[in-house]
Amino acid sequence: MADLKVETISKLAQWRIENFGAATTYKRSEPFKIGIWNWHLSVEKNRYIYIRLFPEPSRVSKEQPPIARFVLRVSTSGSNRRPYISPIHERLLRTSDDFVWPVETTFQGRFVIDVEFLDLKICPINGGEGNSICPSDGRMQYPATQNTLRCLSRMLDESIHADVTINTADGTLQAHKAILSASSPVFLHNLKEKESSTVDMEDMSQESGMALISYLYGKINQEDFWKHRLALLGAANKYDIVELKDACEESLLEDINSGNVLERLQEAWLYELDKLKKGCLTYLFDFGKIYDVRDEMSTFFRHADRELVVEMFQEVLTVWKPA
Repeated sequence: MADLKVETISKLAQWRIENFGAATTYKRSEPFKIGIWNWHLSVEKNRYIYIRLFPEPSRVSKEQPPIARFVLRVSTSGSNRRPYISPIHERLLRTSDDFVWPVETTFQGRFVIDVEFLDLKICPINGGEGNSICPSDGRMQYPATQNTLRCLSRMLDESIHADVTINTADGTLQAHKAILSASSPVFLHNLKEKESSTVDMEDMSQESGMALISYLYGKINQEDFWKHRLALLGAANKYDIVELKDACEESLLEDINSGNVLERLQEAWLYELDKLKKGCLTYLFDFGKIYDVRDEMSTFFRHADRELVVEMFQEVLTVWKPA
């Protein structure tokens, strides 16, 4: 059935229930994938509406059960779209009995259930701290052997035969022309053209510049990548580092929410990131989150590029369906 399907984007899942009639007492969604698990939502009507979230029984959910931090929202059809919003929950979820949210009302007809995953961890079978999978850091592993990575890391950390100085906004860094030139056609051209031993990155802080250099040497960690990814995106665009630009786009697509979606849309437009732009527009219009940012829209429209505003209105016309 069409109204059993759950749509997902980033870490948001949305279940649009088209018909929950007076005689309907229970519905369970089709499975949807977030993280490494397949999930279900279910809705049950008794005195109140009871909403459950649980992983699909499988080998993965048994051997690597999820600890989820999430928030639920229910929006009814109608012009005011007043949502019912749950507290933020953090639970170990193994079965449908591990979490239930009673909504002190009853619904009939059409309504929408959103679940936004704020974090997902794998619960260790032997106890201990759970390991977050949001995000996966697999993309950040540089395609080289561990021995080569250790050598490159040592070259950077100890400035072994460093032959170029990088001037940032608040300090200097040491690096190697060969590494920079092999990583970026812009660096290759500039260093060859000027035969210079300096590179000016005065639009980056020393900390962000170090994150960029660490990426080029294959030693960046996930925390630094996430902390500096907007600065890294600007540098990747400026220095034509395609793999880094793609990694930043994928990362920014992973955690779209109402607090950052307009900023992400601006970044997507500025740096021509089609996947991120499409994800932001889908989040705003297909998932109905435009209502959550209406207070910020006037400021956004005053500063947004005209062509972007036109594209947004075209998106409105695409998804808008007259009553």
